[in-house]
Amino acid sequence: MHEHPSKALAAFAAGLRFDDIPAPVLRRAEDLFLDWAGSVLAGKGARPVESIASVARAMGPADGPSEILISRTRSSPLFAAMVNAAASHYAEQDDVHNGSVFHPAAVVFPPALAVAQAIGASGKDLLVASVVGYEVGIRVGEFLGRSHYRIFHTTATAGTVAAAATVGRLLGLDAAQMLHAFGSAGTQAAGLWEFLRDAADSKQLHTAKAASDGLLAAYLAQDGFTGASRILEGPQGMAAGMSTDANPAKLTDGLYTRWTLAETSFKFHASCRHTHPAADALQQVIRTHGLKIADIAQVTTHVHQGAIDVLGPVTDPRTVHQSKFSMGTVLGLIGAFDRAGLAEFDGHYRSADVVALRDKVTMVLDAEVDGAYPQRWIGKVTVLTTDGRTLQGRVDEPKGDPGNTLSRPEIEAKALQLAAYANGASADEMRALSERVWRLAEWPRVEALLR
Repeated sequence: MHEHPSKALAAFAAGLRFDDIPAPVLRRAEDLFLDWAGSVLAGKGARPVESIASVARAMGPADGPSEILISRTRSSPLFAAMVNAAASHYAEQDDVHNGSVFHPAAVVFPPALAVAQAIGASGKDLLVASVVGYEVGIRVGEFLGRSHYRIFHTTATAGTVAAAATVGRLLGLDAAQMLHAFGSAGTQAAGLWEFLRDAADSKQLHTAKAASDGLLAAYLAQDGFTGASRILEGPQGMAAGMSTDANPAKLTDGLYTRWTLAETSFKFHASCRHTHPAADALQQVIRTHGLKIADIAQVTTHVHQGAIDVLGPVTDPRTVHQSKFSMGTVLGLIGAFDRAGLAEFDGHYRSADVVALRDKVTMVLDAEVDGAYPQRWIGKVTVLTTDGRTLQGRVDEPKGDPGNTLSRPEIEAKALQLAAYANGASADEMRALSERVWRLAEWPRVEALLR
């Protein structure tokens, strides 16, 4: 175990080179980048996102080097990262790393793109910085542990450090400067789950601030601004205030050999990832037994404690976004439409048949599922039918997990659908972007994604 894990992690972030990264990891980074672009465009027009964009227009420059994807406008790197990060997290289809319960794309790619465009970085530079952001953010999330996630939104907290690492690598910070960037990022890190109880807009603010605050931390470090050298594991650092089960060994686990980016999952359903295992298991039961929604008398979902912590407060969702954190609503949509996509949520989250099934769904803590979490997210459901049958469903790897992943054609189709959702980009634009992303390492300079 490293005596100073923050320092070791900062040295890794500053020192990683393109040739250090295995080709499959680079290809997966490209996959995740295109998947992220679709999620950003799906956030166009969403009220919380547009509110943050409006503030950015008022506070930021009228023009700049960095692209705001939802409006096809330009701004400074700080405000472009802020708006794109807010948009990334709205449709609830951005990626997730199981073991850290962290959504890396929403806080890594927005500052990576914004800064790369501002400084004229290459595609290789963008890829390396993005891998750094994933590797750092995921390890910080794992380090902070399950106790952290009960109260804090890890994507907001670990995400601020991830963004700082991403930008720091693009700016060419040395190991000492990178450690200062971590210090300034960690002291800004915040984000609480309480917003879910009120259907508040904070989730978009979480990613917006993580991306922009991390960017700020890296630029400050470049200018000589200092930060705490043990902001993660120190006696008054992040873990001391935000965790009761932090494990410093997680910060340096497998550096250069274990590529956590490759462990990251794509989200198939347009809802909180905690609903996906049960959704896939119910889908399995319905398809296997030819059930209709009217055939289902009761559904018991066997879940991990994290699902209860996050989804439990949402019993009668009042907005589309809040309904994505309702286990019952998600399963109601699966029962009615065999899917829980953007259109289903928008049009039917309060439909009578969906609400009826929603109110027949219960979550119970399952020792096997909880013991496997967060490394594995097992889906188990027990379905009682109206004719008295008891049916079991089980999924060991939800759709999108590394062992049940999306192919490149599936990623392209998902990105196309997301971009079309809010008219963020045309089908021709997305097809052209897909072809360019698959050659990202060849870009001499990162320019506009949407031309």
